[in-house]
Amino acid sequence: MLKRRLGSQGPELSAIGYGAWEAGMGSEWGVAPPQEQILSAIRRALDVGIDWIDTAERYGEGRSEELVGRAVNGRRDDVLIATKVAPGPWGSGFKPDEVAGACRRSLGRLGTDRIDLYQLHWPDDTGVPIEETWGAMAGLVEEGLVRYLGVSNFDRELIERCEAIRHVDSAQQEFSMVSLSERELIRWCGEVGTGVVTYAPLGYGMLSGAITMDTTFEEGDHRAPGGDTWSELFVPEQRERALALVDAMRPVAERLGVTPAQLALAWNFMQPGVTSAIAGSRDPDHVDMNAAAGDVELDAETLAELDALLPLGPTIVVDEG
Repeated sequence: MLKRRLGSQGPELSAIGYGAWEAGMGSEWGVAPPQEQILSAIRRALDVGIDWIDTAERYGEGRSEELVGRAVNGRRDDVLIATKVAPGPWGSGFKPDEVAGACRRSLGRLGTDRIDLYQLHWPDDTGVPIEETWGAMAGLVEEGLVRYLGVSNFDRELIERCEAIRHVDSAQQEFSMVSLSERELIRWCGEVGTGVVTYAPLGYGMLSGAITMDTTFEEGDHRAPGGDTWSELFVPEQRERALALVDAMRPVAERLGVTPAQLALAWNFMQPGVTSAIAGSRDPDHVDMNAAAGDVELDAETLAELDALLPLGPTIVVDEG
């Protein structure tokens, strides 16, 4: 699998990372599968060349971290673990003592003595200055509990404020062929030495090639009508545009001998500034297919061909919040 360095000072990562968000959740993606299936999916990821896993304290209220810890037991040195602390009231909070406590609890759930990449999950709106929070994060590196530091869902101003205190090794941003609003920020991050790991590179399944106009989602799924997060992308008008983009991608995928999903992943991690794309699945077979995308290299002509198709896609910006 292709590998790239995370920013100017970070480690090398596989072009595809394993996202453990789904592993910690239940009804958001329908009925939760048996734990052994999730553990098998995570272990399969390591077997097929994915060398880093992204999780968070918020994913299933710690369940995801616990499952990741169990899955990598005995293989800890083979995998880079990234996790996140969230601001209050949804997470542990961004005050220095809260960040330190959250880190130690995550270490306990993961069953490890270090977090390779510790990230702020999203910006705080409770009034805690980011300088205090980032200073506390830097202190965790000095203690040896954390190796690298990152942010998620931050804008350029916040990243620059963090950078003034300690280098920002990575930014995790939503980015896909149906969600392009972060494209310039991602490019800028690459220019200043901050690596970028993208989440939702398949548009919450929209770019998988498996969704049609007739696809329905179970109650509680964020993609269902009235869902509180991404349902707007799946309303008929926007879904029709997204599927038109997928249909236009199919001849390119067939020419290259890959699936639309693999093509979308390869396009993603080959964009300027992107280090790796996070692809999560609770199905070991899907993990295999996602990992295979990490071997796909697109030439400039193909990338330009795909970029020319992007205006066919949705006219909205999906905001994870």
